[in-house]
Amino acid sequence: MAALATAEVCDSNVAHITNGDLRVLHPSFQIYGQCRAFSGPIVTLKVFEDNVLVREILETKGEGRVLVIDGGGSMRCALVGGNIAQLAHTNGWAGIVVNGCIRDVDEINACDIGVRALASHPLKSNKKRVGEVHTPIYIGGAFVRDGEWLYADSDGILVSKSELSI
Repeated sequence: MAALATAEVCDSNVAHITNGDLRVLHPSFQIYGQCRAFSGPIVTLKVFEDNVLVREILETKGEGRVLVIDGGGSMRCALVGGNIAQLAHTNGWAGIVVNGCIRDVDEINACDIGVRALASHPLKSNKKRVGEVHTPIYIGGAFVRDGEWLYADSDGILVSKSELSI
């Protein structure tokens, strides 16, 4: 599928932005990974300083989906590292969005996957397997629900109730 330019999508979908069917996340996410533009159906995950469920989800077949992680905006440890990003790419995930931190930035930047995160942090996360999968989350000033569509490029990140067409 050809990538949709988020700026053009916003320009041509003002009514959908107004009614909330199309939402723009705050521009607080940094761009990582070789794939600067990506899109796909969303899988949501809510965790806090614990990445066991992140790995478990990304060990499954991605089939072009995007994992959106609400890490509570924590700046105290990383939820995704180079091994997990490579695992996601190998299993066919289109991208990962983290409301929190990542680490192993050079490894992630060498990986052909799209990653967005608030920052990088060298400390690994806890391993307690605590969190909620497929639950509505609130990140970047917008609600994000499992099964919605995410579109990301160098201009920003959009969340749509349904798949958009060119």
